[in-house]
Amino acid sequence: MTTTPEKVVAPRIDRRNLAIIRPLVLPEPLKHSRELLMSQVTVSSIGYLKQQINAGAHELIADEPREAGGTDAGPDPYAFLLAALGACTSMTMQIYARRKGWPLERVAVRLQHYRMHAEDCKDCSATAGRVDQIERHISLVGALNDEQKARLLEIADRCPVHRTLTSEISIISQLD
Repeated sequence: MTTTPEKVVAPRIDRRNLAIIRPLVLPEPLKHSRELLMSQVTVSSIGYLKQQINAGAHELIADEPREAGGTDAGPDPYAFLLAALGACTSMTMQIYARRKGWPLERVAVRLQHYRMHAEDCKDCSATAGRVDQIERHISLVGALNDEQKARLLEIADRCPVHRTLTSEISIISQLD
């Protein structure tokens, strides 16, 4: 069995709470020869439900609302999930329109997450239990014709995050 090199994360000071966040020793990600690493983030608890998220050079905070026991210091995990889908949708539509030379000036995406009984979902294949449903409302600004708008709506479903969320997902969890 081979060992993976370890990466030491330097201590940080959380100025909002004036606390020193202790350094973590994180293993380097496994290198798989056949898979392409799409993205990597590190999430560390810095309070009861408050989480520090590091994604490259970016630092974000996730938390739960006060009524759920958090401090409401940042969006909850489902808001981040919706933000990922919305951002990817907008970016994918902008890239496609630019390649085609279409006059798309702006994209706005509003998303809502619902959990419902499977029997209440007319478009779902599941018939028992609960089903998660995301509604995505897309607004396009620009002098686009109806055909271009229809094509961009098709392209929205091709964004990589949409494809990930609607495909089979394998999550492998392990303790370090």
